[in-house]
Amino acid sequence: MSSKTRDKILTVASKLFGRYGFNKTSMDEIAKIARKAKGSLYYHFHSKEVLFTEVVKREMSHLKVELTKICQDENLDAREKLKQYIVVRMNTIENAVNYNETVRADFFEHFDFIDELRNDIDNWEKEQLRAIVVQGNEEGTFKELKDIDVGLETFIMLIKGMELSYFLKDSRTQNYPSFERVADILIYGVTR
Repeated sequence: MSSKTRDKILTVASKLFGRYGFNKTSMDEIAKIARKAKGSLYYHFHSKEVLFTEVVKREMSHLKVELTKICQDENLDAREKLKQYIVVRMNTIENAVNYNETVRADFFEHFDFIDELRNDIDNWEKEQLRAIVVQGNEEGTFKELKDIDVGLETFIMLIKGMELSYFLKDSRTQNYPSFERVADILIYGVTR
């Protein structure tokens, strides 16, 4: 079976999971909308959990691409990289509807099958943030952290907390500060 078939299934599944959620989307419905035999779905993805994980993985790949552009931009100082990292991350995740379902699921129920992917993303993000912090230390713009790992864990907890507060509800209210303002507040805490 072709990668074209696999991509078609992923695209349809992403839309259906995004619209109806993981629990209310069936493999039958995905097959019907994709105009593929149900066997074709199971050939590429042996379960709905595997298919959903691949859909979220696709969203996270897009996030990685966007954040890598910022992290590798040699024209940005560490303070600006960190600000853009936070803003782009939150804006990109805001549009990652299936990932957002996993955020809500962590609060109300738990998708055990997605844990490995989420841990991989967390570890990847820590390394990106570590590089920004090191750059900030070398530039003299960030406070020296005695234990960078604790600082990174704390920072990840803060941005995960932002995810909950922004995305737990189906829509953000106008009372929430902009991502730029939140980024400014977080960065103020680490700059000299």
